[in-house]
Amino acid sequence: MFPGFTLFGTFISSYAVTAAVGIFAAGITAMVRYRKLTGSNYPMLIVMLFSTIGIMLGGAILYGITRIDYWHYIFEAQDLWTAIKLIGAIFGGLVFYGGLFGGMIAAGIVIKVNKYPGELITDVAAPSAALFHAFGRIGCFLGGCCYGIESDFGFVFTHSLNSSANGVRRLPVQLFESGYEFILFFVLSYLLKKGRLKGRLIALYLLLYAVFRFVIEYFRGDEYRGFVLGLSTSQFISIFVVVGSSIYLALRTLREKHELDNA
Repeated sequence: MFPGFTLFGTFISSYAVTAAVGIFAAGITAMVRYRKLTGSNYPMLIVMLFSTIGIMLGGAILYGITRIDYWHYIFEAQDLWTAIKLIGAIFGGLVFYGGLFGGMIAAGIVIKVNKYPGELITDVAAPSAALFHAFGRIGCFLGGCCYGIESDFGFVFTHSLNSSANGVRRLPVQLFESGYEFILFFVLSYLLKKGRLKGRLIALYLLLYAVFRFVIEYFRGDEYRGFVLGLSTSQFISIFVVVGSSIYLALRTLREKHELDNA
């Protein structure tokens, strides 16, 4: 499609542009909504800033883990500069789940240290997480990464940075996932506006996304992502996310029911 462009001698990837747009849109949306509910957007601003750092670190770390077969090149490097370049290449991508968990851990630390209202912040952040990912997957489509299986329906990549994606018609799984994330954004936004499922929106997002991600992985064609026990890395993680978020939702709902009964 359109992997990127060169500006003043520097190559800028389409993914970087769409991810930046997604971060901006998600951040502004979250801060505006938090301000409407509390009168201040400062706590959400701080959480979003540190979450962005966590997203970048977590996404890069998990990407590097999925490429563990290449780590030996780092230790075989002839000099430090070569080793640094290899580290940059091996950890130079982003995996969504790594970014998601990295962002959540960073947000949790900031919330804990500053004693911010955690449930409110995570409720407000849930739709924005979906919005950010929706834009990110558009970037994946433009860049030709995270591509789908060969199919009679779809698009032919000719300039993907991943050469294995080029030359055959592929299912646009990136756009399917982007569309699903936009749907989640609107659904979660509606629930937030109506005050439904308070304290549970981020868990609901994790559950709904993980189920979809597990299924859509079967239609991915980029097999270099890594596999565990016959499942892709993301499918393996999705199982734990579904179980964990389901347990949290059940316990949180039972606790709320118990509190209402006592009242």
